[in-house]
Amino acid sequence: MTPIEIVFIVCAIFGLLVAIVAISLALRKKGQGGILPSASQTQSGGASPAAPSPSKRSFLFRSLFSKGVDLSNLEDELIMADVGAQKSHEIAEKLRSSLPQNADEAEIKEVLCSYLVSTLSPVDRSLKIPSGKAAAVIMAGVNGSGKTTTAGKLAKYFKDRGRDVVLAACDTFRPAAGEQLEIWARKEEVGIVRGKEGQDPASVAFTASSGLTPSSLLIVDTAGRLQTKKNLLDELSKIKRVVEKNVEVAECLLVLDATFGQNALSQAKVFSQALPLTGIILTKLDGSCKGGVVLAVEDEFKVPVKMVGVGEGDSDLRPFDPEAFAKGLTQ
Repeated sequence: MTPIEIVFIVCAIFGLLVAIVAISLALRKKGQGGILPSASQTQSGGASPAAPSPSKRSFLFRSLFSKGVDLSNLEDELIMADVGAQKSHEIAEKLRSSLPQNADEAEIKEVLCSYLVSTLSPVDRSLKIPSGKAAAVIMAGVNGSGKTTTAGKLAKYFKDRGRDVVLAACDTFRPAAGEQLEIWARKEEVGIVRGKEGQDPASVAFTASSGLTPSSLLIVDTAGRLQTKKNLLDELSKIKRVVEKNVEVAECLLVLDATFGQNALSQAKVFSQALPLTGIILTKLDGSCKGGVVLAVEDEFKVPVKMVGVGEGDSDLRPFDPEAFAKGLTQ
């Protein structure tokens, strides 16, 4: 083999390697979003564009009609959407009695959406926080449901509405929970009371609820260890009792992960034994959940869904809108 042939082969191999690297980089860029944003899509200085406001976001759970629905399979689809067997049968029978057997998908959508709105709307979903005096909100929920994150988002929600928010880190058995809540407190510039690891959670709650001003709102983050059910229930009941010695407990909110589906019902049952639940906050309504758990939870426990988490941003906690929910489920 002559020197010229060797040089030619080396150049060919080098060119092939360059081509492979170029293709790899192009595929990686495409996987991360493809084309770079135009000047109109970025802010001055190269900052990322602001996230859409929560009021403009939609529920992103799977629609009942993603694969087509008629009256013959509506009940099955409702069950698959985590509505629950009894409620699914009730809804399907209601629609069968009000629609002809040959009703098309558009007719089913319209009637089902109207039915859902009328079923959900009459409930008062406002947070009952008194003005002019201190009050407390107790947050309950299993570990991993998004409870601590929701407590932080709720702090921003009320601070934006003029309240002096104080967070109480009462999950003293999980150090990460206190650290996470402290990060939220610094981020939102609100007060926080933490105890030592393993300290009696009720003592932290009592300290936090003492000496509040009339404009203060205490948000109590609690533990969620269902594997020690009796201890958990006793602990929650005790926290509520000691807080009430200092301020009114205006809301007892249960945080449920919407992706848990029917498992959320068993969680709600356990926590309702310890606290007089006044409302439910559903988290992760921006992912793979099927949405119907809203209907199942309200039907089973007669406790309204008051707020929903629709994203990871600190402003992505918003009041539950039955009409938007019904449209999301039937669109």
